[in-house]
Amino acid sequence: MSYPYGGGGYGYPGGQQPGYPQQGGYPQQGGYPQGNVSMPTPESANAAAYGSSGGYPANPGAPGQLGFGGVSQGFNSGPGYGAPQPGFGGAPQPGGYPQPQAGGYPQQPGYGGAPPQQSFGGPPPPSQQNMYGGPGFGGAPPQQPPVSNAPGYPQPGGYGAPAAAQPGYGPPQSQPQSYSSTPSYGGNPAVSQPPGQSYGAPSQMPGQNYSNPSTPGYSQGQPSQGPSAANAYKAKEEPTLRPARNFSAENDANILRKAMKGFGTDEKAIVDVLAYRSCSQRQQIKTMFKTMFGKDLVKDLKSELGGKFEDVIVGLMMSEPEYDAYELKRAMKGLGTDEDAMIEILCSRTNQQIRDINDTYKRMYGRTLEQDIVSDTSGHFKRLMVSLANGGRMENQAVDMKKAQDDAQRLYAAGEKKLGTDESTFNALLASQSYEQLRAVFDAYQKISGKDIEQVIKSEMSGNLEIGMVAIVRVVRNRPGYFARKLYHSMKGLGTDDRTLIRIIITRAEVDMVQIKQEFQKQFGKSLDGFIRDDTSGDYRKVLLALVSQGGY
Repeated sequence: MSYPYGGGGYGYPGGQQPGYPQQGGYPQQGGYPQGNVSMPTPESANAAAYGSSGGYPANPGAPGQLGFGGVSQGFNSGPGYGAPQPGFGGAPQPGGYPQPQAGGYPQQPGYGGAPPQQSFGGPPPPSQQNMYGGPGFGGAPPQQPPVSNAPGYPQPGGYGAPAAAQPGYGPPQSQPQSYSSTPSYGGNPAVSQPPGQSYGAPSQMPGQNYSNPSTPGYSQGQPSQGPSAANAYKAKEEPTLRPARNFSAENDANILRKAMKGFGTDEKAIVDVLAYRSCSQRQQIKTMFKTMFGKDLVKDLKSELGGKFEDVIVGLMMSEPEYDAYELKRAMKGLGTDEDAMIEILCSRTNQQIRDINDTYKRMYGRTLEQDIVSDTSGHFKRLMVSLANGGRMENQAVDMKKAQDDAQRLYAAGEKKLGTDESTFNALLASQSYEQLRAVFDAYQKISGKDIEQVIKSEMSGNLEIGMVAIVRVVRNRPGYFARKLYHSMKGLGTDDRTLIRIIITRAEVDMVQIKQEFQKQFGKSLDGFIRDDTSGDYRKVLLALVSQGGY
């Protein structure tokens, strides 16, 4: 199908402990002040940026659990990734352990009697293991290594080792992305949640010496609270595009100036710089270029380049929320609507990312995103898009099996069981429930109906509403697989849907492109690189391959 261009190991059990009383964690570290970072717009490099990068979160005693959206690999150009989480029984305060009170050791608060003894690091008794990653009770947290004072890096270890052959759903996503379909971990004590992760630069490895500026992409959001946050488990996410080491915005600005000065254009030099720098680094290059030469880098690039190669380069020069806002506006501009682009963006972004898109969209275009959705769509599809653009999904919702069974019954009654379809019931559940809760609902529906929920939606819905609801189901189950399928269909057959191809590569290269490539190979028996090589040409091919081929996969 083608489209026209433009379209834990467990610690010792709880109860009365033979050791010292429970100690408080380290005091919280003061975070850095948030800074406002200017971000470009497609029209001007002078546009003010939306949102600032989050400061470093608190760094208490117990190891943290990373937020939904996956453990970023490599280097970090933005602060606040993988921040440790508050926990129980942190390291003792300086000065040694306090003496126990006379009359015996105090019982730890909040825990029952001691369960059967087990070796350190062993799995919990069966009573402590919960389905769907629910919080466990009756066990104190494990001993942990000392906590580093370095901000921003994840602490080694976690609350629990994966439970062997434990069935059930992955725990609730910690991002208020995630982009995952995950296995379940054993229950842990409730802790607070880290800030929501952008789909910008990955985490920085200790010991690297490249610059670490504030990321101009999606804002970090606020920590999430609740029992489900304790068990957040993020699917593995690996980018193919990582921040360059020994980065110098000044040197890169000089290279780009030389590439565009005089007769002709050195496209290879442009690719070698911009396709091998993170989004954060590209924003610094843009600022430095104007500082040094008094010219707008994006305007110069547009005047020197053309065609689809220009589309990629200009897209790379935008911040993440700007690019999403730009693509949404393009999808609704003029005659006709690119509903597929709207569905892809709104169905796959996190609440925080959608809030950033809304703010950026209004700043760039003087209208709210919802206003344009309402004026450009209709019927139940309009309702679905407005629901998703609201960014109100219950991302930290703990899995409730009773509720999942009840909701599955509601879906059955709203669709297969009746003549006609109650689309509003499907909309309400698919747009509001956490990914983990929806997986439980989908499985419960299969037991009730004997049919897969995707099959049911295809038989009960039609048109763009069907496409949108199926997209939600696929993202909930396997986000990399969803994008792999879209990439395949963008290049399959005669012609190429270049807009979709470019958009997915730009927005996923710094997030989970390695997993997308793996899914592409698994589903279609051919490498993504090979498909791109066969379907594109020239500098357009070179820049796309550079963006997807750097991860060594």
